[in-house]
Amino acid sequence: MASIVIVGSGVVGTATGKGFLHHGHSVQFVDIDSNRIDHLRSRGLAASDQVDLTGQSCLVFLTLPTPNVGNKYNLEAFKSGTRAVGAALKTADAPPTVIVRSTVPPGTADELVTPTLERESGMVAGENFSVASNPEFLRAVCAAEDFLSPWMTVVGSKSKRTVERLAELYRPFGGELRTFDNTRTTEMIKCAHNIYNATKISFWNEMGRVADEIGVDIRDVADTVSRSAEGSINPEYGIDAGRAYGGACLPKDTRGFLGFAHENDIEMDLLAATIAVNEKMGEAEPIEPKRDSVIVLSAG
Repeated sequence: MASIVIVGSGVVGTATGKGFLHHGHSVQFVDIDSNRIDHLRSRGLAASDQVDLTGQSCLVFLTLPTPNVGNKYNLEAFKSGTRAVGAALKTADAPPTVIVRSTVPPGTADELVTPTLERESGMVAGENFSVASNPEFLRAVCAAEDFLSPWMTVVGSKSKRTVERLAELYRPFGGELRTFDNTRTTEMIKCAHNIYNATKISFWNEMGRVADEIGVDIRDVADTVSRSAEGSINPEYGIDAGRAYGGACLPKDTRGFLGFAHENDIEMDLLAATIAVNEKMGEAEPIEPKRDSVIVLSAG
């Protein structure tokens, strides 16, 4: 049984903590909101406004809010929570593992979390504590269910032992488990995951405007294309970054359809941007991507 501390007990933190409780682990919720603490306690859960790392080696999950301010992440709450964990490291009875579960800019674990913990505690990463990245893929409306039955779990850390420990922790939940030796990779995965979903939604909204104009039910189109397009049924299609799309169909149809939309007085900003990005890639030398060490396991 693991001793788990959840720092930040909102939707993600609560779903994460309850999920671990379901599998028999010891969980302490931490939050600065007294109403949230009272609510958790009223449900029979251990909750506090202080980070306590005494006892056996803890797994500390940072599930703190990272809202945007304009075109930047606001990491003030995340930084504050990380500082609190760093201060608590001074009284830790055993080396804990601090896990970034919040959605953060790539590089946060290395460039913000690790130095903050070292500065606040006077300890050294890799000796007195370890750091990992384990981004969440939970939907707000069913976060608890998603945590208990994940389709994929992603873990990253420089420490092989830390990766193994987290992989073992998540194995009973099932689903595909992917591990990396670079926290930047896992942080980037979460950002790309959300941006891909946003782009997909925007794509179908843009196509929907054209469909409405010409009297076509976009639901018929979207339902069929989501099953017919190679990008939907072949996970390897289109992910080899650094190469422009070419061939006979894609350049012809992206440009041709953009012109068709313009003839119907419909602006397609996303499609125009897609063409522009491809043109820039076509002018550049192909990029040979460097893969980080990755292990793919079935957690079932």
